[in-house]
Amino acid sequence: MAGSRMKLELSRVVQGTSRLGVLKGIGKTGQHSLEVPGCLLYTHVGTVPHLTQDTLHTLSNLPSVTQVTLSNIAEHQEVLEEFKGGFRKFAGLHDSVLYCSLHDPAAPCPTGYTTSKTVSVWGSGGRIELTVAKFMALQRTVQPDWYQSMADGETWQNNTSRKRVRKSVDRTLAHLDECLQVHQKSQELEGVKVFGVVEGGDILEERVRSARETAKRPVAGFCLDGFQTGSMDQSLRKQLIAAVTKELPEDKPRLLQGVGRPDEVLACVEAGMDLFESFFPFQVTERGGALCFSFDISPDPERAVLELDEERETAGDPQQNGELDVDDQAQMTAFEINLRDKRYQDDFRPPVEGCGCYCCKNHQRAYLHHLLVTNELLGGVLLMIHNTAHYHGFFSALREALANDKLDLLKRRVLGKRDGQTERKD
Repeated sequence: MAGSRMKLELSRVVQGTSRLGVLKGIGKTGQHSLEVPGCLLYTHVGTVPHLTQDTLHTLSNLPSVTQVTLSNIAEHQEVLEEFKGGFRKFAGLHDSVLYCSLHDPAAPCPTGYTTSKTVSVWGSGGRIELTVAKFMALQRTVQPDWYQSMADGETWQNNTSRKRVRKSVDRTLAHLDECLQVHQKSQELEGVKVFGVVEGGDILEERVRSARETAKRPVAGFCLDGFQTGSMDQSLRKQLIAAVTKELPEDKPRLLQGVGRPDEVLACVEAGMDLFESFFPFQVTERGGALCFSFDISPDPERAVLELDEERETAGDPQQNGELDVDDQAQMTAFEINLRDKRYQDDFRPPVEGCGCYCCKNHQRAYLHHLLVTNELLGGVLLMIHNTAHYHGFFSALREALANDKLDLLKRRVLGKRDGQTERKD
């Protein structure tokens, strides 16, 4: 396939698995790059929820790669085909690199609808069934810079039988081979990259087989599917990801689907993951939360810990490591404060002390509380500005921690543990 070569250049690997580096040669011309560990910009039909392009670009440190999903785009196929200029031009995403995934990570995806020849996506008008031919026609219409191959990802529920898991791996590999065949003959997709999807549910042998076989194909990177929050025990997830990454080439990126909580991101980076989808700030915004976890790894640990303890006391947070029900996206996590809560109606502090975003510099918790309880649209806008800035700030801190051997310190900050409370690693 012609075009630039997407390549991951690692600057260091910490403790044998956590990878720090830069993904180079992305975009059709290859002039863009993306730091890893990193995340993509989450969008609905090409726009970040609640934010206009102008508002979005007041934020710094935004990733160069925008994620769009076929579940949002498939129903607009005819309009896009008529437009002819590809989705980037259609959505006004001029300088952005476009990554097209199958499903929206923030939306529940009903199971029981895949066949040996099709997968289904859900748009606002209901279910759309995709064959490989229709899937590839959509890719030609969207003209992304890279896309994930079609996959049977219906094995993330714990009770899936071994036979069904094996079938999902076989189907996903067959879909990949068919997609690559169509891709190579398609002029419109010249220079576009394909990511192979690793399936295998919670069965180690199938995960390893899926990874090994996918790595033999001419793909530019890998999507690890079926590890969504709530789908399996966190220690099992870490173990399976570690086994999968051993089978994958060092110089190709690994994108983890459906994981966004900061504690889980940290665990998965430690297991060898590079890229994440940034849907978590959107979920937090939708339930009226403001992200408030600390990721400050500056030299004054005393102050950071004191601030965090004070923040936790006012937040009245739920159990730190409680498993989230995958369907209950309204459930608060320990990384946010619930600004809908009555206790904030007379709280005139900024949403998060010390945060430099527009929302925290200009508004108070009481005002945000008022906007949320009266269902004012501005509430979602301000929260999304803060949550997006905070989340991308966390990824910057994560890269800094890997570069300066401070990953353990960052973990203590994020998880709210005092120095000395964490497990010692020899």
